[in-house]
Amino acid sequence: MRPVTVVSGRGVPLDRSDVDTDQIIPSDWLKRVERTGFGAGLFGEWRDDRDFVLNREEYAGATILVAGPNFGTGSSREHAVWALQDYGFEAVVSPRFGDIFRNNCTKAGLVPVVVDAGTGRALLDALVADPGIELTIDVERGTISAPAAGIDTTFPLDEFTRERLVNGWDDIGLTLRYEEEIAAYEARRPAWLPTTV
Repeated sequence: MRPVTVVSGRGVPLDRSDVDTDQIIPSDWLKRVERTGFGAGLFGEWRDDRDFVLNREEYAGATILVAGPNFGTGSSREHAVWALQDYGFEAVVSPRFGDIFRNNCTKAGLVPVVVDAGTGRALLDALVADPGIELTIDVERGTISAPAAGIDTTFPLDEFTRERLVNGWDDIGLTLRYEEEIAAYEARRPAWLPTTV
């Protein structure tokens, strides 16, 4: 995955709570075997409504999704993260995330930003009032700001997750940090043991 240090851009206000992974990417889309192309199915059932926020021109091209509390609940579905990224989102802001969804985000490079309920509400209201508001999420500093709305606050991110995002380490990348040690071990390993070449 690519390193993520700062995410800047406009936001989309998804003023709904308890959005589960099946609502993010309906199960019909789970038949695909590749990790691309899921953006077309993002919030698929809701996008039939012409007034749904992703169908509104003023939010086209936004890179940050601002959602109500309890976003990403439900089944373990990596496809939900892939759909958000494939659509163009680089970060999701919510007062609370489903644990599995949040972990899947950090493993794929989608930044989950947890804000308090008051900040979440203020961001949603600001984006409805002015879709052109710019947001900046600084992963290294752990801050989110929307100067035009008077919002500048911190968000929690454990040091391991911060380092993972900033360095672009997915699970394979974490392992490859020890490539020399792995090669040294394999070089001295008895030849009679099985290999996985």
